[in-house]
Order: sequence, then C-alpha cells, then structure tokens
Amino acid sequence: MTEIDAKTEALVTAWLTLPEIAERLGVEVTRVRQIVKEGQLIAVRRGENRALHVPADFVGEDKIVKGLSGTLTLLKDDGFSDEEALEWLFTPDESLPGTPAQALRENRGTEVKRRAQALAV
Repeated sequence: MTEIDAKTEALVTAWLTLPEIAERLGVEVTRVRQIVKEGQLIAVRRGENRALHVPADFVGEDKIVKGLSGTLTLLKDDGFSDEEALEWLFTPDESLPGTPAQALRENRGTEVKRRAQALAV
C-alpha cells in the first residue's frame, strides 16, 4: 500500500475501494487484500479516510484486466515503485496509442509488456 502524489492522482480518473472490487469479482474483501499483497493489483491510500483504492481501469466486470499482473511484475522487476508503475500505466503513450492501462483493457497486453520490458534495458 502506498501514498501517491497529486500528479499521479490526476492521471487516474476513477478509483474503486476494496469492497467495490470484491463485489465486482464476486469474492470476499479478504481475497482482494490477498490479491493486492501478491502484487496482482496496486492499492493506494487516498481520500479523507485514507481508505485503500485501486484504479477502476484495473478491474473488469468480473475479473482483473488480462495482462495487468504480468505487467506489474515486469515493472516491479524494473525497479518501479507502486507510484511509478501507476504513473507509467496512466501516462499517454503515442505509440500505443492511449495509455498502457487503456491498452490492457483493450486486450493489447503484448504491446504493453513489450514496452515494459524495454524499460529495463
């Protein structure tokens, strides 16, 4: 769990709480916490009550967006902090086009992973 700065906060347009994610995925909140702990999702503390939130773009109607977990692993292996990973995922990339997060939602994960791997070079 991490804190984020205003720049990263501004890049992510919609957030979900852990209970909202649990409802979408049809699992208990404890399972969502485990998914976050395993690094399959990034959760940040935000808002007045400092509750944990996950970017809404990371979760579809009934599952985590395909390719997200692998991309997060690549970014972590490249030395990215959670905040840096969020910034990278939500910063527009003209070569995609759009943001890496949008590309993942549109099932273009191979392109995103290729760019994430290139960061390590």
